[in-house]
Amino acid sequence: MGKACAGLAAVALAAAAICLAPRGGNSTAGGAPQGTGLASKYPGDAGIERDPAVIFAESFERGTLEEIGRRWGDVSNKGGKALALDGDVPPGSAGRRSLKVTATVGENTGGHLYHTFPPGEDEIYARFYVKFAEDCSYIHHFVTIGAQKNPPRWPLGRAGLRPSGAERFTVGIEPWGAGGKYPPPGAWNFYVYWCEMKQSADGRYWGNGIKPSRPALALRGRWQCVEVYIKCNNPPQHDGELALWIDGEQKLYVKRGTPRGPWTGMGFEVLERGGEPFEGFMWRTERDVKVNFFWLMLYVTESALRRNKVADTRLKNTVWFDNIVLARQYVGPIAPR
Repeated sequence: MGKACAGLAAVALAAAAICLAPRGGNSTAGGAPQGTGLASKYPGDAGIERDPAVIFAESFERGTLEEIGRRWGDVSNKGGKALALDGDVPPGSAGRRSLKVTATVGENTGGHLYHTFPPGEDEIYARFYVKFAEDCSYIHHFVTIGAQKNPPRWPLGRAGLRPSGAERFTVGIEPWGAGGKYPPPGAWNFYVYWCEMKQSADGRYWGNGIKPSRPALALRGRWQCVEVYIKCNNPPQHDGELALWIDGEQKLYVKRGTPRGPWTGMGFEVLERGGEPFEGFMWRTERDVKVNFFWLMLYVTESALRRNKVADTRLKNTVWFDNIVLARQYVGPIAPR
């Protein structure tokens, strides 16, 4: 990103575009990192938790499930049936265990691990691996990253309410079925609550969906590397950013000026060309609202299954999580050992 910002006008413009991009990793033509990143220094992710750029890391290799829960801070594991340690791990991982989460509608809605790291960060990369079972159906909510002033040690949902910019914002990354349009569990979609979100038709504020016009499917029966980038804005500017990578390939990069489709209470699509320029994210109105929690969650409800035209809602829905890294620079997929 420190490449020549002087010389011919065309070169200067290209360099300026790069300077606006998230830091770290190999740059694409648009400037955002892609492919290998911080993980390239730690084959199999072995020892990545000791890197000074890492805020928090979890590979489920140390301790019992109860000890892991204490390390995170808050656990949801109804009847001890939702969470379990398992031997299925991502290809190339140096570990031998992952977290298996099972939701059985009628018995539980799944489970979660929740971690806070105050005072928080102005920029963060959150990378995790996930595998959906071959028969996993649609879900309701999934992994969420966000900011909460003076965060409690347990998650607060506050669905249907627009946040105050002086209080909080949340970014969920989750598969979206679009009423059964996409094969289960759906296509990757941001589900976002912030102070300038649009109002829904019923007068409430349900999360605004932000998704690419070309769907990126959440696949069943294989591990996927998911990475989210959040850059907080400098109040009162609309210079916040949001990005998504799947298996090291950038799928979304949203900032001021990004082409978008119509923006309603359902959210908007990010376009490759045309549309309207996005106004930019004003995630916060005060600088002390920083990204400071990570919510690893599988939440499945009968209503979500019905919305996606699933007749048999009593089936178990299982996912595996592993190799979670929260860092101040782009992480990228696990490097081969």
